[in-house]
Amino acid sequence: MNSDSDLQIAGDILEVPHLLQTPREHPATVAEFVGLARSLAADRSSWEHLVRYDATTRWYHRLRTGPGYEVWLLSWVPGQGSGPHSHGPSSGVMTVLDGTLTERTERGTRTLTAGAMGVPPLERSREWGRVFPPGYVHEVVNDTLESAVSLHVYHPGLTEMPVRPLAPHCEARPVSGTLTV
Repeated sequence: MNSDSDLQIAGDILEVPHLLQTPREHPATVAEFVGLARSLAADRSSWEHLVRYDATTRWYHRLRTGPGYEVWLLSWVPGQGSGPHSHGPSSGVMTVLDGTLTERTERGTRTLTAGAMGVPPLERSREWGRVFPPGYVHEVVNDTLESAVSLHVYHPGLTEMPVRPLAPHCEARPVSGTLTV
C-alpha cells in the first residue's frame, strides 16, 4: 500500500500559481450568481439607503449590471404582488432582504423570509430565496402586514416579463423542502 498523499506526490497546488484559476470579475455560474446575491444581501450599506416604498406601485431600482446580468432591488408594501409572470429567456436568483414574501407556482406556495442566508438547510423553517430557470412561471406577493425588500439577479439581463396564468390549485398546496446550493 502506498502511503504517499496527493500533496506529497504533486506538491501544494497553492504553490503553483499557473494551476490556479483566476477569480472572475463577474459571476458566470448559478453558484456564483447565488454568491453575488448572498454577498449583496449581507452588505446592507450597499442597498438599504436606496429602498423606497410606494403604495401605488411596486418600487424597483437596478442596483448593478455586468456582462450579461443585472441585479434589481424591489420593495413591497403589504398587499402588493407581481401577478403571475415569467422572465422570458432569463434565469434568476431571488432573495428576500427584509420581511416576508409568498411565492406561488403551479407546484404550490412557498414562504420566503429574510435573514435565513447562511443557516443550514435542516435548521431553516422557511426559505431564503429561489433559483429559477428561463420560462419559470411564478407570482410573488407580500401577504403580510409589514413591508418587504427583495433582491433579484437575472441572467441574461431582464428583457421581458410576460404575464402567464397559474393553475387554479397553486394557492392550496404548500411546497415542502428547502433550496440547497
